Amino acid sequence: MIVKAEAPVQLDLDAIRADFPILKRRVNGEPLIYLDNAATTHKPQGVIDSLVRYYSEQNANVHRGVHTLSQQATDAFEAVREQVAGFINAPTSRSVIFTRGTTEAVNLVAYAWGEAEIQAGDVIVSSLMEHHSNLVPWQRLAQKQGAELRLIPLSDEGQLDLEAAASLIDSRTKLVAITQMSNVLGTLNDIPALAKMAHAVGAKLFVDGAQSVPHLPVDVQALDCDFLAFSAHKMAGPTGIGVLWGREEILAAMQPFHGGGAMIKEVFETYSTFGDLPYRFEAGTPHIEGVLGLGAALDYLQNLGMDKLHSYETELTEYALEQLQKIEGLQLYGLPKAEQRGGILAFNLAGIHPTDLGALLDQQGIAIRTGHHCCQPLMRRFGVTGMARASLYLYNTRSEVDALISGIQRAQRIFARASKK
Repeated sequence: MIVKAEAPVQLDLDAIRADFPILKRRVNGEPLIYLDNAATTHKPQGVIDSLVRYYSEQNANVHRGVHTLSQQATDAFEAVREQVAGFINAPTSRSVIFTRGTTEAVNLVAYAWGEAEIQAGDVIVSSLMEHHSNLVPWQRLAQKQGAELRLIPLSDEGQLDLEAAASLIDSRTKLVAITQMSNVLGTLNDIPALAKMAHAVGAKLFVDGAQSVPHLPVDVQALDCDFLAFSAHKMAGPTGIGVLWGREEILAAMQPFHGGGAMIKEVFETYSTFGDLPYRFEAGTPHIEGVLGLGAALDYLQNLGMDKLHSYETELTEYALEQLQKIEGLQLYGLPKAEQRGGILAFNLAGIHPTDLGALLDQQGIAIRTGHHCCQPLMRRFGVTGMARASLYLYNTRSEVDALISGIQRAQRIFARASKK
């Protein structure tokens, strides 16, 4: 089967797909149809080239040398910090911290801010739709500090109950930690509304942007959040690199997360003083090539235009929702309209375990994700142990959605025949 690229006028899907070399692969004899983008995305040639270029032409440590290679590497590294600040409309690049990814960013805040600010009897508010990365660190913090963790419930369509949130976020609340886009349901949460609730009681708002930043324009000033975290590998960049943004005055008051080289100002025999932002949170040799790869990914996305990307994905999601809803015995989770959600489609098929469906689709070259998606409380809310999940990105097409539908129907026929034997 040949994958044909269709797109609205604003994106050239044939050209985009040509930029991603892995899309030329065949899996089990079939053209690769990759629908596991919520887990990780593929990389355009420009990102791959940036990694090779660093090791071939610039390989040196940053912030430490006066020689040419070190200066060039440092300049390129810090240019990406400025680029990230512009991408999320941060007031200053000093508040952009490079981390290993969203998970480390959450843990950084939990330890460096949370252990100083959260006391016994305080409240942390999160939700039932959170990825474990934005729940487990807060559970541990609450247990260690003697605080209370409250979870905002969900509607049957997977929407946060904002009325319940308003009652849960009270005068004892010190932190609200919420995903902007659910990695299972694709639900887009009303972050400004939650920011207003949090700030009204003097609490801070932490936003998990792992699924939102790659897919739609994100403006930290418009969101009015206090922290934002995201990962490069979910937005066409390398693995092992991510970003924590925080309000500068909050970060400046926080103690370092790791100790070591690069994060210090002066070291004496029995004590040390720590560096200024952002370096006090970046101990040791950073993931230099990862940062440069993130910069190349941001170049790619900005050249396409995040508004255009989001518009295209919304259109493709609408088409996928329409087609999935036609399949008998398929239960789709989440809000019914594409404009209410991102391109993440979780579902179950009557009589077929998600893992079995994933294996049958893989035989046809179709990659989806199955399991609990690091969201076990969400699975319990919907009375299941797992779901199948197809997640879309800028290089996916209607033809690939059609192939998914055909693959699901083929799996149903296989199981129907097996049940008759």
